[in-house]
Amino acid sequence: MQSRACVVPLDPASYRAHALHGADRAWPETNCYTDLLIEVVHAMGHEPLAMLGFTLAMDFEGDQWTFFKPSHADLLDLYGLDVQELAIWRPLVDHVEEQARRGRLALVEVDAFYLPDTAGTAYRREHVKTTVGVNRIDLGARHLGYFHNAGYFELEGEDFAQLFQLDGAPHARVLPPYVEMLKPVAAFERLPSAQLAQRSRERLRQHVRRIPASNPFEAFKRRFARDLEWLRGSPLEAFHAYSFANLRQYGACFGLAASHLQWLATQGVQGLAAAGGHFEDIATTAKNLQFQLARAMARQKALDLSPVDAMAAAWQQAMDSLAASIASAPGP
Repeated sequence: MQSRACVVPLDPASYRAHALHGADRAWPETNCYTDLLIEVVHAMGHEPLAMLGFTLAMDFEGDQWTFFKPSHADLLDLYGLDVQELAIWRPLVDHVEEQARRGRLALVEVDAFYLPDTAGTAYRREHVKTTVGVNRIDLGARHLGYFHNAGYFELEGEDFAQLFQLDGAPHARVLPPYVEMLKPVAAFERLPSAQLAQRSRERLRQHVRRIPASNPFEAFKRRFARDLEWLRGSPLEAFHAYSFANLRQYGACFGLAASHLQWLATQGVQGLAAAGGHFEDIATTAKNLQFQLARAMARQKALDLSPVDAMAAAWQQAMDSLAASIASAPGP
């Protein structure tokens, strides 16, 4: 049996990421799982902008904002992609190869320490959990083609061996990683643009029902004010961790929400422009606040929290506008 398996024929050198990961965006990257699925859906020839209604459920969870992920129901309904968890009862590499051979991407939690695309951050410097989508695997050559964050990459040799713990038995206390597979539904027929937009709008109605009952920025401001007491004077690592769990999460999420509504508007769905503009304001303000927080920590000075009030107002205006638009629009 051949040791090579590939889901989608791709070349890392010529691969072009989706515009959602363009350098012109306030947040070119969001989180590893969402970025990964945006690129996987894009590489499979679908439009990822259609699946972003899930962003409306973004909420402040007490010590962080929601680690937002595409809805598995949306992936199935819009693209015929069924996400299922894999039970890891054999060596991980065997499962990954098996699924690739069957035309399914394995979504695997791995250690970024062995991912060359993280050079300058985690690669060979820091052990960080992240998720990759395995598109191509050659066990004999120890070569891997994988989606990660905003792109498509490859690794080989020692990185391959370490990623899959091939040389020597893993430590008894190291638990198997969480792994999913992305399974194309055989009977699914690719939706033409107009039908995709219609189904995306129907999914949006479902996500509107998941909007938080109260304005999450009000709770965040109270917690943020307390957190600033220990953040000021903390090392740079604390800033990066805090910003990722908070400012980047909601900033990037509402940036995607704005793009989703803008895409629906281009497909002829009326009444979404105002809400999209408010979400874009949140994304931009969050980016600026991140820079202000970094300076305040470095200088151990107070931080002006009025931008949080502005984002709270934008969130409320966006949700009120969106709820009114959805309620008045015809449809199921």
